[in-house]
Amino acid sequence: MRKLQKLAAAVLEEVFDGAALHQALPRRLQQLGTPGERGALQDIVYGSLRQFGRLDAWLAALLERPLTDPQLGWLLRVALYQLAYTRAPAHAVVHNAVSAAGQGWRRGLANAVLRSFQRRRAELDALADTQPGARWSHPDWWIARLQADYPDRWEGILEASLLHPPFTLRVNCRHGDVAGYLRRLNEAGLPAHRTGPDAVTLERALPVHELPGFDAGDVSVQDAGAQWAARLLDAQPGERVLDACAAPGGKTGHILERADVDLVALDADATRLARVQENLDRLGLAATLIEGDAAQPDGWWDGRPFDRILADVPCSASGVVRRNPDIKWLRRPDDIIQFSAQQAVMLEALWRLLAPGGTLLYATCSIFHEENEGQVRAFLARHTRDAERCPLPEPLSDGQLLPSAEHDGFFYALLRKT
Repeated sequence: MRKLQKLAAAVLEEVFDGAALHQALPRRLQQLGTPGERGALQDIVYGSLRQFGRLDAWLAALLERPLTDPQLGWLLRVALYQLAYTRAPAHAVVHNAVSAAGQGWRRGLANAVLRSFQRRRAELDALADTQPGARWSHPDWWIARLQADYPDRWEGILEASLLHPPFTLRVNCRHGDVAGYLRRLNEAGLPAHRTGPDAVTLERALPVHELPGFDAGDVSVQDAGAQWAARLLDAQPGERVLDACAAPGGKTGHILERADVDLVALDADATRLARVQENLDRLGLAATLIEGDAAQPDGWWDGRPFDRILADVPCSASGVVRRNPDIKWLRRPDDIIQFSAQQAVMLEALWRLLAPGGTLLYATCSIFHEENEGQVRAFLARHTRDAERCPLPEPLSDGQLLPSAEHDGFFYALLRKT
């Protein structure tokens, strides 16, 4: 456990120095020998980041003065997370954290802080609940933005964003249906339930290669909210389709599972584009993969218009922070302005590629109005002569899916070129 604590603390330190979690964590996972150890480290890191606001408030209250040793601070936050949110024996958490702290005053301080936390837990919880950033474990500016955008629902959004994300699969409709796959899961002793037209959610996550039929392309891992994209785009056989910003290829695969179309998968990152090909190979599907910038189509477009375009644009990812908990701590308010400007440019560029009568599905994994409803309204105001917004089915009448126990947060708007 001591090694896990030190590695987790090192990952947190890297993240708050500006490194993305998907870069910092793999380097530490490589230092562990077993899948169990790697899973435990991942759980500690993700959980600590989800609850970081509360951990930080607890630590500040437990210290008489600010720490002069940042590394000890990260270690103590990890240990506080373990004491509060895991089943690890408290005596083992404390003993190992104290040993990992080092010698002299560091050892004594670690022991005093963690023992005090155990005695004062109720008091510390009450104190944290008086501070919005600690109560909801999100930055204050983020909370204020949600309060402005969702005055009646912001608390539920924040509560859902602290949950462990569901482990959801998309059943390949070319290989079977949800009912049949649920039977296969039941026979394998894997409890699950239906959460969408093509979606099943398991009670617990497991390595993908242990899923029945995964290697044969029977299922893919994809959030139930993300699975709406292909269904709303509704590409028909024979149509020419563009999946802009396609990596890692979940939506690409879903579009092709639903219909035989001439699909172009575009992404600016060659490494991420390779993952699209890997996913398509596993599913036994084919698309034309192009490395290029969706905002600058002159560099890659052949001039032939598309019947359907999925514009899954770069965004704040504010709807998926429980899967990427570093995002809420690394984002800044100015980032939302920059994303919004980038989205407007990309939307205009892609609109030129759409055939008359064709449809473009604007999609984000954001819950901020500026990137979603505000972006679409501004686009329609600029295109009063050649664009109309199409109605969406429930539960997407306003286009916004908010995070819940069943799915992450997404936004969709279907636009037709008139």
